[in-house]
Amino acid sequence: MNWDEPTETAAGPPPGGTAEWPDRLVGSDADGEDTAVEAALRPKDLEEFVGQERVREQLDLVLRAARARGATADHVLLSGAPGLGKTTLSMIIAAEMGAPIRITSGPAIQHAGDLAAILSSLQEGEVLFLDEIHRMSRPAEEMLYMAMEDFRVDVIVGKGPGATAIPLELPPFTLVGATTRAGLLPPPLRDRFGFTGHMEFYAPGELERVIHRSAGLLDVHIEAEGAAEIAGRSRGTPRIANRLLRRVRDYAQVKADGVITRETAAQALDVYEVDARGLDRLDRAVLTALLKLFGGGPVGLSTLAVAVGEERETVEEVAEPFLVREGLLARTPRGRIATPAAWTHMGLTPPQQQARGAGQQGLFGT
Repeated sequence: MNWDEPTETAAGPPPGGTAEWPDRLVGSDADGEDTAVEAALRPKDLEEFVGQERVREQLDLVLRAARARGATADHVLLSGAPGLGKTTLSMIIAAEMGAPIRITSGPAIQHAGDLAAILSSLQEGEVLFLDEIHRMSRPAEEMLYMAMEDFRVDVIVGKGPGATAIPLELPPFTLVGATTRAGLLPPPLRDRFGFTGHMEFYAPGELERVIHRSAGLLDVHIEAEGAAEIAGRSRGTPRIANRLLRRVRDYAQVKADGVITRETAAQALDVYEVDARGLDRLDRAVLTALLKLFGGGPVGLSTLAVAVGEERETVEEVAEPFLVREGLLARTPRGRIATPAAWTHMGLTPPQQQARGAGQQGLFGT
């Protein structure tokens, strides 16, 4: 179904990717600082991993059974939004199996030869982590089918009628694929994974445990109420929680003797324009335009993007998912509309209530 006016088009983000908004504190994609800090904060085994209880329990059974058989673990597919721990779980899988891990990504494998080079250099039992697996090229994808099922690839030598396929045997390995768009994976690829785990957004209590654990590793003094305040603004995502913790730590060190209380956390995140519900400047700009300029909608996506001075893809891919998940914005065939919760959160009165109040004043006086 078309959610917007069909006459306006724009170049979209890379296939299967998302638009990016630089310097976004509540963005779920990892930046350079996140990558470095996450490496230090990552849990090393399933017991230490916080949250995702169902996936952890199921994955624990898969890995224990494989170790008991003395076999390589089945291929694993992890799906879910960025920042929920897919990369961390892949490293835990390798650690639990006592195997090395090789890390690459779908966009880096654009030719079958790229994949063949990686697969042919794997050791027996090694874990190959393939991030953004939905963005692999089709030729590499088709080569992966045989590699996963038969531990073999056919290397094509020569061109044209004289080309020949040379079978190359591979040592048993475990592929861990990660995707934010599981629906883009072709069924033949999905069916070759022995275990599929879907990563859910974290509850506030789980994020508080993540924050306390990270604070301990970062040697930060944080009170329970301070952790709860950060957790409530973290969009259900551990990566965002750890990023907010670091920014609150900076504020506390400069202005609060290094102790993170509820008041300190709230003041710090207000400085960084992250409100009590986790909305940042872009989110509020979208809601403000929708409410004040268009009376709550419906309004087309392209028109809304022009109103906030952003690209259409930025609004659709960066701001909308969280606003929809929070019940503040809805997509309809006529365009985007604000929900009653959006009016309440932004401290505004819906036009119907304004009109009703004016009518009552005219009828009854003041």
